[in-house]
Amino acid sequence: MNRQPSPAPRRRVLLAGAGAAAALAGPSLGASPARAAGRHRPRAADSLQPYASYWFPDSLPPGTPGDGITWRSLAAWQPGTDRDLAFNRSTVPLARRFTPVPAHTTARAGQARISALAAFDHTAGNPSQGSATADTYAPTHWALLDELVFWGGSAGEGLILAPNAPLVDAAHRNGVPVLGTVFLPPVAYGGQLRWTRDLVRRDAAGRFPLAAKLVQVATVYGFDGWFINAETGGGDAALAAEMQAFLRALRAAGAGQGVRITWYDAMNRTGQVGWQGALDDLNRSFFQDASGPVADSLFVDFRWSARSLADSGRLAEQLGRSRYELWAGVDVESAGWDTGTDWDAILPEGRDQVVSFGFYRPEWTLQHLPAGRTPGQFHAADDRFWAGEGAAAARPGGAGGWRAPATAVADRSTLTALPFATGFNTGHGLRWYEAGKVTSEAPWSHLGLQDRLPPRRWVVHTEGQHPDISWDFDDAWRGGSSLLVRGAFDAPATVELFPARLPAGAATVLDLTHRLDPASGPVTVEVAVATRPAPAPGRPAPYVHLPAGTLRPGDGWRTDTVRLGPLGSGTLHALGVRLTGRGGAAVAWRLGALAVHDGPASPAAPGGLRVTDTAAVDGAVSVRLAWRRANGPVRHYELHRRLPDGSRRFLGGTCGTALYVPGLRRAGTEPAAEIEVRAVHELFTTSEPARVQLPW
Repeated sequence: MNRQPSPAPRRRVLLAGAGAAAALAGPSLGASPARAAGRHRPRAADSLQPYASYWFPDSLPPGTPGDGITWRSLAAWQPGTDRDLAFNRSTVPLARRFTPVPAHTTARAGQARISALAAFDHTAGNPSQGSATADTYAPTHWALLDELVFWGGSAGEGLILAPNAPLVDAAHRNGVPVLGTVFLPPVAYGGQLRWTRDLVRRDAAGRFPLAAKLVQVATVYGFDGWFINAETGGGDAALAAEMQAFLRALRAAGAGQGVRITWYDAMNRTGQVGWQGALDDLNRSFFQDASGPVADSLFVDFRWSARSLADSGRLAEQLGRSRYELWAGVDVESAGWDTGTDWDAILPEGRDQVVSFGFYRPEWTLQHLPAGRTPGQFHAADDRFWAGEGAAAARPGGAGGWRAPATAVADRSTLTALPFATGFNTGHGLRWYEAGKVTSEAPWSHLGLQDRLPPRRWVVHTEGQHPDISWDFDDAWRGGSSLLVRGAFDAPATVELFPARLPAGAATVLDLTHRLDPASGPVTVEVAVATRPAPAPGRPAPYVHLPAGTLRPGDGWRTDTVRLGPLGSGTLHALGVRLTGRGGAAVAWRLGALAVHDGPASPAAPGGLRVTDTAAVDGAVSVRLAWRRANGPVRHYELHRRLPDGSRRFLGGTCGTALYVPGLRRAGTEPAAEIEVRAVHELFTTSEPARVQLPW
């Protein structure tokens, strides 16, 4: 990928194997081929640790891979011999979404959407199931995304990346498709034209074997398609014609499985790499040809202009396509919300939006923070990036300013069926909590355990001061985080939480689990429920307020159940809370869980828990575990170790049926470690355990 910003032209080639881009603008800014080949983290000596999968199309580089890197051929991949497949397979289906009335008057429904290309780790050594740190990129603004690309690839590691399961599970829970990456790098950074030829090679029958293989990988692993970035120069028109035929074969092979294709504006019909910054005659055949669509969308290179985007939108419509199937690239890797962007070229005021847009490397919101950063600092930066800062969140920035996506793009929701529950768990934490108690002191990250979270950060209706609202990691009811609301509350404040289309009847109830921090003043809490949608963008829903009690410091966590039957049968269009302080004292109110349901439910137990492999590492034992899926609906599975004193320690969780657990050590003189797995319901109730013993 390349960028050519004004006024000083330069070229930026986006390389992800090292988790960084390399700038190419003459010797002083040049990136060496060694850098392009990709830095990597040394792997632990544990041979059982599973990693996200990556491949070359077929032929491998000359020489020997670096430490922690395994060179693999996609042509040789078979599911039956993939020892890490059980750890990399997503199990959460892609949820259907709807568009509620937008929270902002400037947000448009049915127009521009957002794609994001994000690198979650290095190409090699990216753990399959999270890791023992809270310092990770944990996206939560799914409601604004239309597509997420698992970005990466380098000539020294691998070029074809399958996204890991936790990311796909989290995205799917929120209705966002995830694409793997096919990256054919520039020659200057180790790219070899033979890899392009490997990819589009035909068999004796004239078919494209690797097109079928890419579809097989996506369907077996459970993700949604491929972002294809062909930047290796030196080709000709014949190779370009083969690439176009390959894309058509990939589209045909994946049609029945819903496999999507996004094509990056690099190779053109001459076979050369010429970043057009537009949809035009040189690249249109990779997007649409005489037979119909070739790719589902086109990521337009960063050198676009207002005129080229307008022309591109018109051409897309002339081809019978939507102009919003074009992503105008916005490179935020270096400057985040200070990135200079001609937003009026994409999002003109007073007119229809021109095209969609795609962020390159929005994980800047984590990476720009200094060493020692906390999860709370990351989420504060991420919320500012997506929703805006303070009062700016209610309106778009002026010319040349940051246009927070929430002010331009209508958010979407998957809350359409009961039961619905959330523990406000962001997918990483400093500890693991269950029922308000710590069951593991270890930091952790696992996006597959992330809950559905409030999409609007933060919409508050009050005549007084706006409270401060944040994700907090110092206490939680379940998972690793809770929602903390602090303020003077000199007037009642309604905090919008979820737009919804939830069915409600006489038996429907809402459970609220909450508490006050010790230094807080008392607060009266009401549940805010709307049975009709907001009357217009930027207007509050017509809430009805139902009492949920008055909390005082020292009460601890408590769950209040509010019956929604008095509202009558119908649809819940919005959920929130109204907080009223007492006596002018500052309030610090913590929301740990919210659930809407028609009655309690518990999952069936999984079965057949077994140890499939072990390894001794630094005096401890690492294990691979597997079990049979429980019958009926299951949100995810959680594993604990039963200690000799009868207590349980959280080991990890997953949406699949296999888990890698490192670092088990003998407790006292116990003859064996006892491990349990439980199924977890959407209401976060748990099943009876299946057990296995690991003898010492």
